[in-house]
Amino acid sequence: MATLKACSALVTGANRGLGLEMVKQLLEAHCSKIFAACRDPDGTNSEALRQLAKEHPGVITLVQLDVADPNSIKESAKKVGSLLGKNGLNLIINNAAVLPQKTMWTTTVEDMIHAFNTNVIGPLFVIREYLPYLKAASKASGKPGMSCDKAAVINISTDSSSMGIMLSSPEPFPLFPYSISKAGLNMLTVYTARDLKADEILCISLHPGWVKTDMGGDQAPINTRQSVEGILSVIGSLTEKQHGGFLDYTGKTMPW
Repeated sequence: MATLKACSALVTGANRGLGLEMVKQLLEAHCSKIFAACRDPDGTNSEALRQLAKEHPGVITLVQLDVADPNSIKESAKKVGSLLGKNGLNLIINNAAVLPQKTMWTTTVEDMIHAFNTNVIGPLFVIREYLPYLKAASKASGKPGMSCDKAAVINISTDSSSMGIMLSSPEPFPLFPYSISKAGLNMLTVYTARDLKADEILCISLHPGWVKTDMGGDQAPINTRQSVEGILSVIGSLTEKQHGGFLDYTGKTMPW
């Protein structure tokens, strides 16, 4: 199993589900600076994250970040930037997302706007606001090539964003806004990979599997522990060969 050695990481949607498990396993991987970002760090849904931060002062920093609010993203970047040294930020995991349970026939304008604001526009502005710190990390590494230990953006996507897979899916599919917005996230990955190639900042989309979470439901075949173990193993092994790609938590290449 590949070992992730990133010294600093930002995880969005870190207060529950996959995001919270990522924070836990980044701790186990001895990541020295973990910025655990969520919309309401002081809310009832963030109690487990606050306890974890209390147990690991100086390692976990709670960050207020609402990915649907560009001003919130900008302010979070200022806070994180003030705490980073010259070595910058090694890893961004764009994990925060919303999943309206709607079909093509029941979705509303508000559903689509909310999904795109959170699942596409939010990650775009997170990347843009935190880019100076990724560039600093890439430059500070002094190593050629690409890796998540150097500087990387991991966009958490889904198999339901795959046009190839959806062609054979049963109808009506109940995750219409989610799937379409995540397909948009995949295109953001491609653009980001192209535009950040010269800075040697790696970027991929990653399907975490169907996971037992509030979003995934109780019928999902794997739990958060299994999913995140796979995710960190996969991203720990990434090189420029996977740059701009779409993988799942086992390392399998996904169809666009």
